[in-house]
Amino acid sequence: MEALEKRREHVIALFRIVLGLLFACHGAATLFDVLGGPHGAAPAFAAWPGWWAAVVQLVGGTLVLCGLATRSAAVLCSGSMAYAYFVEHQPDGLFPIENGGESAAMFCWSFLLVAAVGPGRWSLAALLRPRRRAGGRPATGSLPADTPTSV
Repeated sequence: MEALEKRREHVIALFRIVLGLLFACHGAATLFDVLGGPHGAAPAFAAWPGWWAAVVQLVGGTLVLCGLATRSAAVLCSGSMAYAYFVEHQPDGLFPIENGGESAAMFCWSFLLVAAVGPGRWSLAALLRPRRRAGGRPATGSLPADTPTSV
């Protein structure tokens, strides 16, 4: 188990990346008729909820994939899949196996996990975040103002 704990950041990053990629692919397939095209009829431009769901899938999935605004994007993606499950799938049966909502349920709970855990160290947000010194000041390329430059 210690070996798994040592690789925790890698596993979180890989999970986030794969989840975001799969979700973004669903949106791209629906919006641009690529990757096998949409499941079912392609929604008309700005049609509720199909077209908007595809936009959330593409944009939200890409943000989660990259690790930018990860928590907010993951909450939005999770909510959209909860909506999809309860509005589109639930009327056809109680359990996901009965109503065809397995992927909606899995995406919903997976994005909720990403929202709780965060993007992790291996994300673009972590790269863009300024590094902090021990004193809490941002680390820059120059010396602090109070550092003597000559002996």
